[in-house]
Amino acid sequence: MDRSGSSGISQRLAAWMLVGLAVMAPALAGAQIIDPDDGSVPSLAPLIEEVSPAVVNIATSGMVDAESNPLFNDPFFRRFFDVPEQPRQRAVQSLGSGVVVDASAGTILTNHHVIANADRVKVAFNDGRELDAQVVGSDPATDIAVLRVQADDLTALPMADSGELRVGDYTIAIGNPFGLDHTVTTGVVSGLDRNLPGNRDIRLQSFIQTDASINPGNSGGALINLRGELVGINTAILSRGGGNIGIGFAVPANMARSVMEQIVEYGEVRRGILGVRVQDLTAEIAEAFDIGRTAGALIAQITPNSPAASAGLQAGDVIVRINGEPVADANAMANIIGLRQIGEEISITYFRDGDTTRVRATIADPQTGNIDNAATVHPRLAGATFSELNERSPLFGKVRGVLVASVEPGSPAAEFLQPGDVITSVNRKAVESLDDLRAHAAAQDQLLLNIRRDNGAFFVLVR
Repeated sequence: MDRSGSSGISQRLAAWMLVGLAVMAPALAGAQIIDPDDGSVPSLAPLIEEVSPAVVNIATSGMVDAESNPLFNDPFFRRFFDVPEQPRQRAVQSLGSGVVVDASAGTILTNHHVIANADRVKVAFNDGRELDAQVVGSDPATDIAVLRVQADDLTALPMADSGELRVGDYTIAIGNPFGLDHTVTTGVVSGLDRNLPGNRDIRLQSFIQTDASINPGNSGGALINLRGELVGINTAILSRGGGNIGIGFAVPANMARSVMEQIVEYGEVRRGILGVRVQDLTAEIAEAFDIGRTAGALIAQITPNSPAASAGLQAGDVIVRINGEPVADANAMANIIGLRQIGEEISITYFRDGDTTRVRATIADPQTGNIDNAATVHPRLAGATFSELNERSPLFGKVRGVLVASVEPGSPAAEFLQPGDVITSVNRKAVESLDDLRAHAAAQDQLLLNIRRDNGAFFVLVR
């Protein structure tokens, strides 16, 4: 190999990068990328020195239930085989990153998975301070958590409008990978609106993809632009061996801001529902419906008495815009609705029979219409609470039925139902709504229930 030639190419590439930074310098002067004492050498150092105090190291500790063989919990088995008492809980620790976004209130954004199961959260700043943090609240659906510390002289990062990001924009990731404090990596936006299949806990996904190096411990850290503004919260990596391969993901700042505002106000995210089940509009389905487009969310089912039903939406309609924002597919619609608050009025533009129509609907409380007193439906169901499957339900879009929201211990329903079960049929009649459950279960001597639990299904005869 001609190493001199390779070195020459590298030198030319480096030169072009310096020229590019120099050309951008006037527009980025406010970000202090170029050292004011020597503007001839472009550098990110002044910008990093300015924003680093806002990025913190997070250490958590807590206890979780220990997993063990069920036989070890049987006193007779332990006594017969002389098995020692098994610990019921085990200690866990976690390391991650966070970003101060409100200096006066001491508000810090991080990931839900960083502080999950934590009994104690400590935050370390780059000036050497270590403070206990309060968990204000968290949202597993977006993997965002909000912490609060009591401290003066904090530095906060301004939050950018992540909707203005474009593929190719420069990004800087700051965090604490593998416990290495305030590590800085650079890259570009590699993609937008990314969805990670198989990531079941994070249901609302519209990730920023970046090739700025993100590794374990970066979770909750800052992804910033060249103005020093927060554009995303580093969250996940795509990796075969656990290390960085140049594919990292961050929750967009706009999504993080929306979740944070609700958590700060209510201590939780009060996520409402529209009352529709949607799917992607593929080319084949669009052709079958005689629709000359493939962008949009196709309504497959309308929940009775829901906001969608009241607005006049029907199965077969294609939702193309919500509040003027384009709806590309079912995932995009889930993200938009999932960030709306209960009671918020939205504008919906949909396509039906060649015409485009706009209607208004009010996001509803997902608890509305629940059956709280199941004994009124059937005595053997007493103690259970049922609700419609909706956008908030873990199995939404995968199975039709009625969700078992809760079961009172020792009640009749506790003998055969568990929270999270889905009743899909009663006496061999399909159940797709609370009205179906009432109609098929009332005044029956016995109930033959088909129950979906985890990844399996089974029948239970209740007399």
